[in-house]
Amino acid sequence: MELKIGTMLMLEPEGTDGMEKFRCKVVEKEDGVIYVDYPINDFTKKTAFLLDGTELHAVFYTDGNSYSFTTQVLGRKNDRIPMVVLSCPPEDQFIKIQRREFVRVETPIDVAIEFNGSIYQFIAQDISAGGLSVRLIGAVNFKEGDTVQLTIVLPFVNNEIKYVQTDARIVRIFDENERTIASMQLTDTDDVDKQHIVRLCFERQLLQRKKELNEL
Repeated sequence: MELKIGTMLMLEPEGTDGMEKFRCKVVEKEDGVIYVDYPINDFTKKTAFLLDGTELHAVFYTDGNSYSFTTQVLGRKNDRIPMVVLSCPPEDQFIKIQRREFVRVETPIDVAIEFNGSIYQFIAQDISAGGLSVRLIGAVNFKEGDTVQLTIVLPFVNNEIKYVQTDARIVRIFDENERTIASMQLTDTDDVDKQHIVRLCFERQLLQRKKELNEL
């Protein structure tokens, strides 16, 4: 496990209860510090200005796993590009995030499932970087335990669309509220695609929280 140059980081200021998320990329590394490009607010898509001393919770994905660590803004550096300097603990202090800790959100998105030459178009009812649940309509020829190929459509708030293609294992097929649901575990999603899914989940969380606050 290594925090590599080019790795995407998701930053969350301590004490904000997940209301703010920032994305950035590791540009340079030195002992005890990392240099990242200027973070982008994951909801507003605007460059964020982080004060020196700001404590942050950082999450990144590598080698099929997710890790977190606590960091602090140490300053800024202007070189080829403007960069923010963050503290970085030794890699043996990174905390591995278990799959069940992935944020799962309810959101209707398009999913294509391919199995044994057949292609099905469905709507997902929830998704996380570790898996998703899909509402099945009509008969299908896959069953629990089968491996299927997915194309997941991720629409972001800035009208950007990403397509994630990955294998998944059918964990369970069950009936719920007069609907047939298939729950799936993503099995070979690369780190970049996981970042896209996490970004979508954070955006949906923020939208839901803003809606709830407006209704108060």
